[in-house]
Parts: sequence; C-alpha cells; structure tokens
Amino acid sequence: MSEMTHPTAAAPLPVRPPSGCPAGPPPHANLLDRGDPHTAFGALRATEPISKVSLADGSWAWLATRYADIRAILGDTRFSSDPTVPGFPLSGMTGGGNTDNRGFIRRDPPEHTRLRRMVTREFMVKRVEALRPRIQRLTDDLCDAMERTRERTDGPVDLVEALALPVPSLVISLLLGVPYDDHETFQRLTGTLLARAVPDAERAAARGELRDYLDRLVTAKEAAPGDDILGRLITEQQRTGEITHDDVTAFAALLLIAGHETTANMIGLSALTLMRDPEAADRLRRDPALIRGAVEELLRFHSIIRNGPRRAATADIEIGGHLIRAGEGVVVAVASANRDDRVFADADRFDPGRPNAQHHVAFGYGIHQCLGQALARVELQVVIGTLLRRFPTMRPAVPVEEIPFRTDMSIYGCHALPVTW
Repeated sequence: MSEMTHPTAAAPLPVRPPSGCPAGPPPHANLLDRGDPHTAFGALRATEPISKVSLADGSWAWLATRYADIRAILGDTRFSSDPTVPGFPLSGMTGGGNTDNRGFIRRDPPEHTRLRRMVTREFMVKRVEALRPRIQRLTDDLCDAMERTRERTDGPVDLVEALALPVPSLVISLLLGVPYDDHETFQRLTGTLLARAVPDAERAAARGELRDYLDRLVTAKEAAPGDDILGRLITEQQRTGEITHDDVTAFAALLLIAGHETTANMIGLSALTLMRDPEAADRLRRDPALIRGAVEELLRFHSIIRNGPRRAATADIEIGGHLIRAGEGVVVAVASANRDDRVFADADRFDPGRPNAQHHVAFGYGIHQCLGQALARVELQVVIGTLLRRFPTMRPAVPVEEIPFRTDMSIYGCHALPVTW
C-alpha cells in the first residue's frame, strides 16, 4: 500500500538566511510543514541528501534525509540536543522554542545521562512486558464499550476517541500516578502545545496551565508519594537532593505528553493502514505471531515525527562528505530515513513481512533514543491484535479524503477516525 496523500495549504515561507549562510542555492521552503513530505524527501535523498531548509521564522538549518547520514548525526554527541546551544534550530519546534525547565531530552551528557538513568528502569522491556495483561484487559474493556456504542447509536464510532487515545492515556496515567479523570485537561493542553499555528500567547498560556497543574500534582505527591514513577522520583531522588521539585515536574510533563500523544497517533494510522489493506490484515489475523514484525513496519512506514529531531553542531563535522560547521543547526528527517531505498527495498510500500523493518529510526538513534519505545511496542501489539480479532469487518466510515489528518500538528496522525463494521 502506498503512502496516503493529503493536501498542503500553506504557501512557501520567505527565505531570510542569517549572516554567514553558506554559499549555494537558497533553502528549500516549507518542506517541514507538509502533511505528505515523502516525495520531496525522496528527491533530496537522490540529489541533495544534506541541504538547507527554511524554518518558520525565515532562518535556515541543514536538513539530513539519508538513513546513513541521519544515524551518523544522531549517534554523534558533538551534535547537541540542548536548545540553548548557539545555532540550535528553535523555530517551529514543539513548545515554540521554550527552553525553560526543558527536561532531560533537551540536555547533553553528563546531565542527560544522569537524569535519564533515574527513569530508565521504569521502561525496561521486562517491566513493560509485565504490563501486557493489564493493557490487554484495558483494551478489551474499551472494545466492549465500542460495541455498545455501535449497538446503541447504529452509527460510526470515532476510533481515536474510543480507543487510540484512551489506551496510552490510561496506561501513562497509571504509571505516573496522574488521575485519569484529568485526561481531558492534559490532552487539551498537549494539543495546544503541539499545534503548529497556535499564537505565541495561546501557547504560553497552555504551557503555564500545564505547568501549574503538574506543580500542584507533584506538591500533593510530595506529601503522600504513591507506588508510581513520580512517587519513586520523589522518594528516591528528590528527597536525597539529587533533583528538585521543578525537575520532577519536568519529568511529569515530558512523560505525560510523550506517553500518550505518539502512541495514540500510531494506533490510529496503523488501524487505518490495515483497514485499507485487507490482504495484510487477513495475513496477520491468520498468524498473530506476525504482529510484532508488522508493528515495526508500521512504525517505519508512518514515522509520525515529520520535522525532527533537531541538533546543533558544536564542532566542524563532516557528514556524508558535507561539512557542517560549529554553530549551525540540523533538522534530522527520520521520516525520510525510514523511506530510504538503500536500506528498505521498495520503501514506499507497506510490507508487514519486511525482514529488516526493525532497523527503522522511528524511535530515534543514539543516546536520545526514545525511552518509552518498549511500552509503545506493547501497546501497539495489543491494540492492533485485538482490533484484528474482534472487528474483522472494520472499515473507515468516510472516504479517506474526509479523514481529518494532523497536518497542522508536530506529531502526525488523525484528529478523528470514524469507523464502522
């Protein structure tokens, strides 16, 4: 199945390169704002694998599109993840380039290493696998509710609202010790922070509201820590003086947002892909052992992070025969790396039996590789397997052109996905 295409609304942005912009052609405009950038990425991989790209404020950064170059950049700690480093391409970043209390993913070693180690054990494969039965029960309960809704209304069900968003939201709320009753609040605020076109004032207000909510939550937990991630951070690290109240709040914000938004959107896109490819769905239904590999292929195929990650060079570094100088920003197009035909044969085709799909970089690469990838894999495996088993005739309730795709968000997916069966 080929990639679904969607319209692009925005016109190319004016290019205003900063002083010191390297000689050569002007930056490519607007590539990072496209809902379906794969055609443009493919052309760049073939002719200009490291090129200049215009950012939202008219500044520029280097754009890396080949798999080998992207792994080299992500694996080299001379490319900084710290947005306060000179040259970091802040423009258009999720959160509007805010650098306050930025958490460990926006830090470099040794601070990154020290902070990440505090929560690594929480997301180890063995620990996450122990959650599988609980995630299965939760998924079954939500599918039961979908069936009741369908019987009661005799109309379509929004798969995003009914299943794709609740599963990861419930799981991360459980792990962190965040009341799920507050899910509408944190989902609303997260949506504002991830939207590309939100005015700065509205984004700042949402950031402040989320910060205040989590500040109150952490304060309450300091008085009575529970048996959850935030509770353990408080008792094992905050009370020993290794981290502060604000550090715990930053952990909460990062894990809460990353723990539900990314997986929710992958669930929606994965379900849609299999509904549109009944042959692949039937193959997985007949042999559920193939679902683990199919999840890796879905992660490769969709690559929901379209405009990052981002780095700044702290030294002159040669990548793929191209010199990137200290103080220059880099945007790493993991979505392009995962469609590189040099690594994945016929890469624009979804192939649930692809033998090397696990080599994708959808979770990043190097020291900043996604901490929660084991949890995301289990959630996807459970939800996809359950949908295939329980709703073999499920199909989109509207034409694909009418599905509201998240071309306006930093994380790609579907705002809603009406289905019937």
